Order: sequence, then C-alpha cells, then structure tokens
Amino acid sequence: MALSVDSENIAIVHDWLPNFTGAEVVLREITSALNSKDIYTLFSLLNDDETGMFSPAKIHTGRMQQFPFIGKYYRALIEQAMLSIEKFDLTDYELVVSSTVAFAKGVITGPHQLHISYIHSPPRYAWDLTHQYFKKTGLLAPVINEILHRKFHRLRIWDLRTLPSIDHIIVNSHFIAQRVEKFYRRESTVIHPPVDIDRLTFNPDKEDFYITASRLVPYKRVDLIVEAFNKMPDKKLIIIGDGPESAQLRKAANANIEFLGHVSRQDLIKYFGMAKAFIYAALEDFGIVPVEAQACGTPVIAYGLGGIRDSVCPLGGSDSPTGLFFPTQSAASLKEAVTYFEDDIDKFSAESCRNNAEAFSTPRFHKDFTQFVEKSWDGFAAKR
Repeated sequence: MALSVDSENIAIVHDWLPNFTGAEVVLREITSALNSKDIYTLFSLLNDDETGMFSPAKIHTGRMQQFPFIGKYYRALIEQAMLSIEKFDLTDYELVVSSTVAFAKGVITGPHQLHISYIHSPPRYAWDLTHQYFKKTGLLAPVINEILHRKFHRLRIWDLRTLPSIDHIIVNSHFIAQRVEKFYRRESTVIHPPVDIDRLTFNPDKEDFYITASRLVPYKRVDLIVEAFNKMPDKKLIIIGDGPESAQLRKAANANIEFLGHVSRQDLIKYFGMAKAFIYAALEDFGIVPVEAQACGTPVIAYGLGGIRDSVCPLGGSDSPTGLFFPTQSAASLKEAVTYFEDDIDKFSAESCRNNAEAFSTPRFHKDFTQFVEKSWDGFAAKR
C-alpha cells in the first residue's frame, strides 16, 4: 500500500539495539512497511549482517553510543536514556513512528508532526513489576534499593510526560492494551507482531515427545516445566535453549527430560514439527515462539494469562482448537493440562494449527500497519 506521506519524511525511533530479538524483528518490518530511510536509536551493537537487515535505512545513534562497554550496563542508565532520547532533532520529519518498551516514545515532536507509537509494553520495572526489583539481599541491599526507588520514581514521572505528544498508540496484544489503559489511561489498537510463517516447515507427522524452547532465565518458568515432567516419568520432554539457569535445571531434571542447548534455526524448526505439543509456562506480552510452533503444525499447552490468549485457540473455546491453557503458574496445573491434552488429542489437528498461525504472517502485519498509518495520516493531514 502506497502511503501519501513521502518516505523521506518518516523517522523511526527505537529504544536501543544491543542485539537482534523479537522487538527488532518488529522494527525491521515497520521500517520495511513504511520504506523509511532513517532509524534513530540510543546505541547499536549490531554486527554488519544484522545492520544490513534494515537496509537501505540508515541507523543514527545517540551519545550513549560513545559509552565504553555499554552492552554490559545500559539497563542501569535510566536518566541518561531519558535525556538522550530527547536530544534527537526530528523537526524535519512529518511522521514519527516510535518502537518502544521504555524510552523511544519520549522523542520530542511538534504540532506539525504525527507521532505513532508501537508500545511493546510499558516499562515493567517502573510499573506493576517494580517491587520484584527490590528483593536483593546482602549488606548493600538497603542502599541499592533506595537508589532503584528513586530511579523508578523519576522514570514514572517522565514516562507519563511522554504521553501527550503521542497521537496514536499501537500495541502487540490485548494484554498490553489492558496495561496501557491501566497505567496511561489511553486507548490503543492491537496489531500483532509479524511471524515469518513461510520459513517454518509444516509437519503433520508427530512423535512421542513434548518440547519447549526459550532462554533459560527465571521468568520463562522452565523450572516449572521441569518440575511437572519430573512427575510424569513416562512422558519425554526436550528442552532447547541456554542461559544462566541451565546448570540448575539440568541438575533438577529426571532421565525423561533431554537438554539440547542452543541449536540451529533449521533444527529448531525440525523439532517443532515433530513434537506432539509445545509447552509454554511464561507470562509474555505476546510470544512469537508459540506461533512458530503452530506454524509447524504443533499445538500449544500454555499458561493461560498474557498475550498467549491472542495467539492460541483453546480447547473448549474454538471449533478448531490449537492448544489449551492451564490456569495457574504451577507444576500441578501444567501436569493436569498435559493429561487433558492426551485425553482429547484427537481434537487437535496440525492443519488447524498452521491455519491459525497464518493470521500472524509478515504480509498481514505490513497490511494492517500501513493501513493504520495511512488512515491516521489522512486524518492528521485533513486537520493540518
């Protein structure tokens, strides 16, 4: 869809680029959909191949790019990030699109500019999860906690300051739409992130094992999955991924649980396709990996809170179910869900899973996003 605003007059703003993950996939597709030539970000540590994924757009970085070893401590630089994002001079652009979990939406725009913000999530550490950051122990805990309290307080004030300059808010799931309404008192439009469905191989032939794949970090709750399958010794579980909890999880796991560590993208897709179900215990804003599993023809057994409710058609709530939810983040709840799944396994089809995943394709994202921008721009231009 051709936009009526010239691509030379479009600026994309992103928090930072320490690596290439899900948020950067969305950034790449926003840039591609709008054919923007300019991306502004606080700093970038991407290699040449990753930077090339945004070509022909040029990546402009801020002052934080000059900080030595920035990749090791950037999350602590809250005040510096707030100030640095405001220093980008975007006055020559007519349309500004920010892609953000914290800072990019704070870029300064004027009344002659349309600002659309794709909010992946309000910053959790400033809002509903703030108290989880104050559980440190040791002699310095009181001092560290006092510093964090002051930082997060200033961030909350600044975060609310950014909202009046945003004309329209897009979010990645209805779960995030609820958080935006709660914290910001703003309405938003849901446009789900893009998933490269065409590169995911459909496989209707299943083998007798379950799978999960993620970074092995606490909030992914792989420990919960291990605990549940320890209580089901007759059921095989394959865990793909690595991270700081790897050694602890391997030590806790019984013989029916196999760890493969990091695998190639090709092997990951192969295992997705062969598994009888994908296990997902995290509370996520959206969750691209469960969509990828469904694209391979594999149903999902997931903790039923968060963005996962947008991407899985649950048993009992759909004529073509692609998974089922367990109600509490506990091993007992997951174990019961696996039993329900096996009792009703004939109700799930690989074709239904694939068909559901198609709704999250990259072309769909381009279409929905450009239509939203075009409609917003036409209304803005008419007023101007």
